[in-house]
Amino acid sequence: MCRYLLLLTAVVLGGCQQASEDVVSSEPAPAAAEASTSSGLAAFLDAQPDDVKARYSHRHPKETLEFFGIEPGMTVVEGLPGRGWYSKILLNYLGSDGCLIGANYTMDMWPLFPFATEEFLAGQAMWGEAFKSDADGWGGDNAATLEAFYFGSMPESFAGTVDVVFFPRVLHNLANFQGAGKGEFLTEALADAFAVLKPGGVFGVVQHWAQDDMSDEFANGTHGYLKKDWVIEQIENAGFEFVAESDVNANEKDRPSEDDIVWRLPPSYNGTGDDPELKAAVDAIGESNRMTLKFRKPE
Repeated sequence: MCRYLLLLTAVVLGGCQQASEDVVSSEPAPAAAEASTSSGLAAFLDAQPDDVKARYSHRHPKETLEFFGIEPGMTVVEGLPGRGWYSKILLNYLGSDGCLIGANYTMDMWPLFPFATEEFLAGQAMWGEAFKSDADGWGGDNAATLEAFYFGSMPESFAGTVDVVFFPRVLHNLANFQGAGKGEFLTEALADAFAVLKPGGVFGVVQHWAQDDMSDEFANGTHGYLKKDWVIEQIENAGFEFVAESDVNANEKDRPSEDDIVWRLPPSYNGTGDDPELKAAVDAIGESNRMTLKFRKPE
């Protein structure tokens, strides 16, 4: 498991410390190391399959991962990995010294989705093992180790072991189903994100962005969009410090009406049917307008 690898690394480094004191360091200076990491990420992303690279202009993985400070060798939690678009990148980029931990919605929440058939729910109940099995085929020989958990059921052994928690487009469903007798799903997920991080660890959020002039009813998660100030408030209430924001995933072409849902846009194309003109219109918009927010767990 990831925690075991971290402890083993600490023991090995501790045993090597005395022997290394008399050796001139061959490590690059911080600025050089940062440049090396950046160029390494760019080269790695350039080598990805065409169907992955086709989304780069919408999802900006290089700029996003760099903004959150994700680097090889880290332990990273990815919220709602889904079909693995980011997982496939992270597994190989983190490398054999790193660890990727997938975090899924709690099984108490999945039945609330209107599409949740008995067959679907049975599959979600087996998600942890299925994710690790599928991800074994996504990584190369130098891939990171893998773990998984459901929000609200984080193993105690994970607490305080993670460098970065990354939530790409995760919060709207948690917000939508929060409260009203349904469950404290958002509260639990944010509590897990806080608990799993090391002191000083980073919480990175990419989320469909509702502009301030939209109604609160529109921006409650049911349409996929949330307001930035509301998101920051919820995360700060969970104990995090707001650090910075980036416009790297902003898209001014996405100007939904109060009747629109985020899933009308690519890659979902919900509601376009076989209408080529409508599909072309949403293709011209691209993927959603997204906030990109960086938080930190206090030291």
